[in-house]
Formats: sequence, C-alpha cells, structure tokens
Amino acid sequence: MKKSMTLAYPVEDKLYLNLTNRCPCACTFCIRNNADGAYGSDPLWLEHEPSLQEMTEAIKNAKPENFTEIVFCGYGEPTEALELLCGTADFIKENYPDIPTRLNTNGLSDLINKKPTAHLLKNRIDTVSVSLNAGTEEEYLRVTRPKFGKESFSAMQKFASDCKEYAGKVMFTVVDVIPDEEIQAAKALADKLGIYLRIREYVG
Repeated sequence: MKKSMTLAYPVEDKLYLNLTNRCPCACTFCIRNNADGAYGSDPLWLEHEPSLQEMTEAIKNAKPENFTEIVFCGYGEPTEALELLCGTADFIKENYPDIPTRLNTNGLSDLINKKPTAHLLKNRIDTVSVSLNAGTEEEYLRVTRPKFGKESFSAMQKFASDCKEYAGKVMFTVVDVIPDEEIQAAKALADKLGIYLRIREYVG
C-alpha cells in the first residue's frame, strides 16, 4: 500500500477531494481493494488525516476555477471527517461560490456521528449522491458489509430523505455490477422515496 497526501485530484472536468481513509463499510466491489489510486491519481491512501489548512491549500493549488464541480469523494467516507467536510465546504462557498459542490457518501453519517447530520449540509453541499448499492436490505448488507449491521439500511434511507430538505439535489447510485433484479428493486425503492436513481459504470 503506497501512501501520499493526495488531497485534491482531477477526474475529467471535476475536482475530487480526499478527506479521510476511514469508512464504516467494506463493500465487495470497492475500488480500494484493487488499487492505491483512482482515475490515474497518485495514491489516495493518506499518510495522516489532513487539517483544514492542508485541505484549503490543496484546493487553491489545484486551481478549482478550472473545474465545473468540486466533489467530496476519496478513499474513505467523507462524513467520517464531518467537521473537516463542513469547514472545507465553507471555504469553497466563500472563495469559489460559482462552483457547485457534491458529496458522494454511503449515507451512514448519522450512525457515524451519532446524531442527525443532514441539516449541516445546508448552504454547503449542492448535490448529495448516496450509494444505495442494492434495493433490498439482505443484498445491501451482503454487498456493503457495514459495521453498524442491520440498522444501516434504514439509516441510509433516512439520511437521503432528510437531505432532500437541505441540498439542492439528492440522488441514489448503484453500480452496474449488481444483478438486474437488484437494480429493479433499487429503482422501486428510489421511486418510493422520491429520489432519482443513477446507475453508474463500475471502475476497477
């Protein structure tokens, strides 16, 4: 495992931010199982958890004005570093207000932080993308393997629903490696909650 301090890295026309390597899940398809980086980046395994100053310097050095969106998504769950996430988002909104922000999350922030958290995204995150991963609890637990166990599936759905009040846009995602019946079940669940479902291509 190679380590570095890759805190900001480009993915096409978007700037991705790597806040932490901590994650409460061990998804069977996680890209971390196959490589030290993603999309040609330097290693995303961090030598240490960054400070807010380190994050803001990395953002400035990356010239965010050249990107169409700033995405909180690295080799960990961004809400594991919730205070840093909020501080970094505030910095972006203050200094680059025209660049939209997105949070890619497993939706378990309330369990991670032991409190409701969706409201903290207001005026900070424009789009919340929640990894649904499967349309049924049984398959979700099998694929995602969250440390919180069975309560994770309902907590993820509640967080996503709560985010509808505080973010401009909320979506679920599933990766196209899951069986078609699970994709159909995911569509049904997303429709029930009134949340758009995006089926994304697996990158491994």
